[in-house]
Amino acid sequence: MAVEKYINDLLYRYDCVIVPNFGGFITNKIGAKVNSFTHTFHPPTKQITFNAHLKQNDGLMVNYIAAVENISFEKALAKISASVTSWNESLKNDAVVFENIGTLAFNEEKQLIFEPQKEHNFLTNSFGLSTVSSPAIKHAVLASTSKSVIPLFAKYAATAVVLLSLGFIVRNGYQERQQEQMYASQKEAIDKKIQAATFVISNPLPTISLQVTKESPKSFHVVAGSFQFPENAEKKLKQLKKKGYNATILGLNKWGLTQVAFDSFYSRKEALATLTTIKKEVSKDAWILAKKF
Repeated sequence: MAVEKYINDLLYRYDCVIVPNFGGFITNKIGAKVNSFTHTFHPPTKQITFNAHLKQNDGLMVNYIAAVENISFEKALAKISASVTSWNESLKNDAVVFENIGTLAFNEEKQLIFEPQKEHNFLTNSFGLSTVSSPAIKHAVLASTSKSVIPLFAKYAATAVVLLSLGFIVRNGYQERQQEQMYASQKEAIDKKIQAATFVISNPLPTISLQVTKESPKSFHVVAGSFQFPENAEKKLKQLKKKGYNATILGLNKWGLTQVAFDSFYSRKEALATLTTIKKEVSKDAWILAKKF
């Protein structure tokens, strides 16, 4: 399966998907928007950007491909490297299109520009919601009298200005209520369909089971290894603690292997910094396991 498909899968669940030695795709949530000129309603979505400086391998994509294709970490990394080489070659002469994500290309100043694909929505909370167009609300116009009385106009000019201002405010308030009612009605109908539907996902995301204590809500773990026998995991734990690491046993993964971590962190940035040091000084096979609570 193409690497682009795996990027698609991960963007539904994570805010940042890094392709090692290439760059990172970042998502930002955007609320619902209304275009008052075209009378179009846009549901909440995820805006995708690309950062070419995020090249450090955080383990997320490599481990996901390894789990889905049932291959080793090294083979999954080699698969990504082959795709990155192909993309870089294509960028020399043409744009690279990532299906449902966007397009990468160099401009005339040799700057790498990313153009997101706006039709696809990676925000799962907006599943089934689409852009809606509504005709403008027409208001009845009362015929004005042909007789004009200058003294009365002068007398009630201030009052007319106030009434016109109030009318504008009331009309805007009415339109906003109409928009809110339309979105509420559409979302209620879609929620009913989702509750009644049965989804069949051909390529589901793998589930990683962790045993995390309530006292340690840390989400990012620098993994030292996975062991078939629990006694070997305990042995590795003692070795790491003797070396000064705040090592822990993370529990069993989906293959029944006991995972041991050098240390655990609250943020990906802290975990990446420790991983870089460990790869240089201790073990090149260390990687990051991200578990969100």
